[in-house]
Amino acid sequence: MKVKVPYEDNPKSIKYYVKRYLHAHAAEYKGKDVLDFPAGNGITSRILKEIGANPIPMDLFPEYFEIDGMECTRANIREGLPVIHKSVDALICQEGIEHFSDQFGALKEFNRVLKPGGILLITTPNYSNLHSRVSYLLNESERFNSILPPNELDSIWMSAQKITDEIYFGHIFLIGIQKLRVLARLSGFSIKKYHFTRVKSTSLFLFPFFYPFILITSWLAYRKHMRKKSDFDDATKKKVYSEIYRLAINPKILIGGNLMVEFVKDMDAEKVSEQLRSTQKGFGVT
Repeated sequence: MKVKVPYEDNPKSIKYYVKRYLHAHAAEYKGKDVLDFPAGNGITSRILKEIGANPIPMDLFPEYFEIDGMECTRANIREGLPVIHKSVDALICQEGIEHFSDQFGALKEFNRVLKPGGILLITTPNYSNLHSRVSYLLNESERFNSILPPNELDSIWMSAQKITDEIYFGHIFLIGIQKLRVLARLSGFSIKKYHFTRVKSTSLFLFPFFYPFILITSWLAYRKHMRKKSDFDDATKKKVYSEIYRLAINPKILIGGNLMVEFVKDMDAEKVSEQLRSTQKGFGVT
């Protein structure tokens, strides 16, 4: 008889790596208020409590929450989280952002509820690995051999109008590392650390064939932008473009099964726009 391994103890599940991360950082999370959104069945909230943190579970459908002794609050990211400004020390968004139609808005909302210097941990299916890139090339699907492109039959995971008029979409809004990075930067976050999870076997097979081309094209794009962007100083350009380049050629991202990125809140989201410079001419400028 085959014994079913709990998700948090199964290396094929992202919950396994989140659990490992939390246990490794238990001292940092002890006594801290941690928002778990979306909380799902509550495994991560339970682990947070076990390591001494104060979990705050929220979900669009708290009916899925299964942990006794804890209450999961209903929360709709598009309406804003029912949390006081700058009141939580950390936020874990595990396999959630790929379901959000307004990811930029979600990240700004995460920024709102986090204290200065707060931690945001995001996990999501890795849309930047080679398997996903080839799948998109072949038929715009996350897995060309088993999943069709997003559609209205397969991509509506939950629609319960008696509970909420919000639709819980499937993987319609998959996001890669570069887009996740820039949306986070525009929301006041920077990458603290990229955590490797597991190897995607198909991506590992494709790696030796594609990596030389990725290295060359990424380097050429980096050098071109370092030369042509005359409206920014070299130090500013190097800081931004070198981070993009390192992410583009990172073998762990190219072969990894999931993205697991730890961000830190550098500033309030509304202050970011004050520092931005337009690449287009201003209105009324000829």
